[in-house]
Amino acid sequence: MKALLAVVAAFFLLLPLLHRAGLRFNPTPSLPKGIYRIAPGAPERGDLVAFCLESPVWTSLARERGYLGAGSCPSGLRPLLKRLAGLPGDAVTVTPDGIQIKSAAGSAHVWLAPARRNDSMDRPLPESSLRAGVIPDGLALALAGHPGSFDGRFFGLVPLAGMTRVVPVCTF
Repeated sequence: MKALLAVVAAFFLLLPLLHRAGLRFNPTPSLPKGIYRIAPGAPERGDLVAFCLESPVWTSLARERGYLGAGSCPSGLRPLLKRLAGLPGDAVTVTPDGIQIKSAAGSAHVWLAPARRNDSMDRPLPESSLRAGVIPDGLALALAGHPGSFDGRFFGLVPLAGMTRVVPVCTF
């Protein structure tokens, strides 16, 4: 028991150092749980990305309901890890079954994960901020395939400049 306690304590003491070294921990089912590393280069469609939630409405809700733990973002919450699904110029269509994203080049992808009206504890959610239309310059859509993911289906588009590529190091 003492050994386990020592390992847990060491992990939490090392966490700030690991964060400075570019490592991020994902404890949620949105993506495989594990450790991810910040990667060089501009994010591209399909990349895993880390970013801070900026919307006051959704940041407040995430804090109040415990969707996101404490972290390094200006809001005091931890960054989200998602997949970069839509880029500026892409057309987004929102249906009851999910989200279709058609790139400017013509390829299309359907995310079969519709926005829900209630969270996993059956609490009502605000109306989704995501709207159908063309993604404007400077913004992007971040999603996860998990049906319960707290992602762009709810908080909408986020600044592309605030996204950082990440790659898995160790997942479980």
